[in-house]
Amino acid sequence: MSDNANVLVVDDEPVIVKSCERILKSEGYNVDGALSGKEAVRKMEEKNYDLVLTDLKMPEMDGITLIRWIKRAKPSTAIVIITGYPSQETIKDALELGIIDYVPKPFTPAVLIDVTHRAFEWVHGKAQEEKPKEQFPPSMLAELERVINEYKKKPGSSIPALQRAQEIVGYLPPIIQKRIAKGLNIPVAEIHSIVSFYSFFTMKPRGDHTVRVCLGTACYVKGIETILNKIKEALNIDVGETTGDKKFSLETVRCLGACGLAPVMVIDHDTYGSLNQKKAIESLNQYAPVSKELLQEETIELNEGE
Repeated sequence: MSDNANVLVVDDEPVIVKSCERILKSEGYNVDGALSGKEAVRKMEEKNYDLVLTDLKMPEMDGITLIRWIKRAKPSTAIVIITGYPSQETIKDALELGIIDYVPKPFTPAVLIDVTHRAFEWVHGKAQEEKPKEQFPPSMLAELERVINEYKKKPGSSIPALQRAQEIVGYLPPIIQKRIAKGLNIPVAEIHSIVSFYSFFTMKPRGDHTVRVCLGTACYVKGIETILNKIKEALNIDVGETTGDKKFSLETVRCLGACGLAPVMVIDHDTYGSLNQKKAIESLNQYAPVSKELLQEETIELNEGE
């Protein structure tokens, strides 16, 4: 995913730029830094970037102004905001301009890597738009049209319409997003930004049970990465994928609002805190059988450490 992928990090704090460069270069990305919006423009005029990670509050040229320039001059470039000063108004403006995602400071390496991977999945998805589209039953599409007609004259109806659409279809692939955007008379980029921004929306079919692993700071400090790796091994899938038997889908989130229970994950609507690798596998087994070998292996490891 990261081969030959060019990333530009724009932030007036050198430590943030250096930190992002170090983390993303370790993942194989080609990373450059810029300490201002004007420097970013100069670099983008000389080189093409697949993804720009930009701060909002910067001297001379702020993040919103930079995003507007990118959308005019480099419309195929994906954009993610990183900021320590979020506000509903600025995030709303950025979403309307078509950013992919938003990361509040401070963020952990796991969150930065996850957001960057998701951004490149979006870039890759755009390149594959000419592939054959999914087929949906006429009755499902008729119900979807009914929902669109119900919401198209209601201001601020995009999120509830998308929620209803996901209940009907099960997920929100590009063809469904375009249909909703057309029906609500909203730019496709805005619909896609909403779907990408909120973790309860998905662009891929989900399994019977959705596993959400928290990558927030409290969980990261207490070892959630090793637990996540064990979950991926047990389910034999990566983040964003669904098991072959359609039993589990695996997702990551930036915060589950349960920092006191860190490290934590949620399966469907059930919260599991104070996790270790063994407890995570046992929790999964309550919903559907997963690898018994991994569970036994973890028990042996714990006993040896006692």
